[in-house]
Amino acid sequence: MGRMRLLDKVFNASASQVEGFCIVKSVGIKTNVKGAAYLDMVLADAGGECNAKLWDYAPEAHGSYEANTVIKVRATINMWKDGEQLKIDRIRNLKPNEEVDMSELVPCAPQSPQKMYDEIFAVTEGFNDPDLKLITQYLLKENKEALMRWPAALKLHHAMRGGLLYHTLTMLESAKAIIGVYKRLYPTLSSELVYAGIILHDIAKTRELVVGELGLASAYSTEGQLLGHLDLGMAMIERAAAELMINDETKMLLQHIVMSHHGVPEFGSPKPPMFPEAEIVSEVDLLDARLFEMYDALSGIVTGGFTERLWALDNRQLYKHGHE
Repeated sequence: MGRMRLLDKVFNASASQVEGFCIVKSVGIKTNVKGAAYLDMVLADAGGECNAKLWDYAPEAHGSYEANTVIKVRATINMWKDGEQLKIDRIRNLKPNEEVDMSELVPCAPQSPQKMYDEIFAVTEGFNDPDLKLITQYLLKENKEALMRWPAALKLHHAMRGGLLYHTLTMLESAKAIIGVYKRLYPTLSSELVYAGIILHDIAKTRELVVGELGLASAYSTEGQLLGHLDLGMAMIERAAAELMINDETKMLLQHIVMSHHGVPEFGSPKPPMFPEAEIVSEVDLLDARLFEMYDALSGIVTGGFTERLWALDNRQLYKHGHE
């Protein structure tokens, strides 16, 4: 983590006071040598984190605070053991209906969730297959509230607020380019089946991951641990298809895409992709995930340098060249 952006939001330059919104990453009540209570906190935003102290803490005067919530503070910057520390002068929880820019507080996708959702939904509006259109739009609408903030992972690729929509949208854009080439060679290739498969391939992560209002995953849910998003996704399609009376063949093709998109058993897929559209979804998913992880790992590396070994990328070290 780097330096908190809050530390640059100067309220009173002469007193080194800053003011703004931040996240409570951790909080505990402790006592000093005189027996007086104080809050020991780690505050964070999208830039980094910083230790903070609220001396002479009294719940009735200062309120109570929990981890993974948004607060507003006014604090004085002090130096402690060669590092910055905040002495909290004023503090309060986020007020109901008070709006904050979440991109200032937590890692967020580079586009607004509503814009990404609208672009994805617009793709389905162009479907000619009525069953594909009906079930894809149904599941998008049913999960819209979660999709507005859900990450695509607990860690690794697209583990950010709105990351699931961002991953889905970039996969759609990649698939459009691929289909533009291969549709000419293989006219029976179904672009709509590819797009529907991409939209639905990870939608069950809305059930697999435990995600709070901040839009960051804190754990896997019980059903996420026991079943995983592939099985959960097939079940979501099964239920939606029954409610909407979707053609059995269409339902089965979508379920196979979800089941096979990890490619091989060691990554969780009991079956490999067994028709061309499923293969495209699987390969585009892998490419998008790996490119994200590569560029994320290389972002802090100087030109000519190497990353550490990355277990998520087959224990490879990555090299940062200077060509663009």
